[in-house]
Amino acid sequence: MRRPLPTVEEARAILAHKRTRPVHRPPPRAGRALGQLVKTLDARFGQGVDGLKVRWREVVGDLLSARTEPVKLVKGRNGSGGVLEIRVDGPAAALIQHQAPQILERVRLFLGEGVVERLRIVQGPVRRKAPEGAVLQAIHARRRVVPPLDAAAEARLAADLAAAPEGPLKAALLRLGREVMRREET
Repeated sequence: MRRPLPTVEEARAILAHKRTRPVHRPPPRAGRALGQLVKTLDARFGQGVDGLKVRWREVVGDLLSARTEPVKLVKGRNGSGGVLEIRVDGPAAALIQHQAPQILERVRLFLGEGVVERLRIVQGPVRRKAPEGAVLQAIHARRRVVPPLDAAAEARLAADLAAAPEGPLKAALLRLGREVMRREET
């Protein structure tokens, strides 16, 4: 036998007192969930060679950073200190080997005591990093100095483009017109 459906008032009363399904909660945010894991991993393993690569110039100085770069950090067994592998330009390897105690001291200050016990020097090509000022100087050196147009040519160009609406298109047409007129003069 079929049960009769409740009336509208009965349905409202049922729904007011009883919920049919639980509310779905969204999953926690990944950053919040992984934050504690990242903190424990950082405390356990440290920054490693990636953190060292970013600040290598600050750790060893300008002269040594131009000739060397950290490659990898091999952890020691049973909690002993690890080995930092450094790539060095071929001829500079002997000089870097003599400065190994100073480099180790500086690396220990950065990574912490007991993380690195010794250096392993590997000869090979080092990626050159240009100083910040040198990049800007190279960009400015490549730019050519362009003489301005004379007043009559500039006035003709402005008169030709007077009907164009103001905006980026008109500015681009002005630049193009100036360049074309400069090339016609030479």
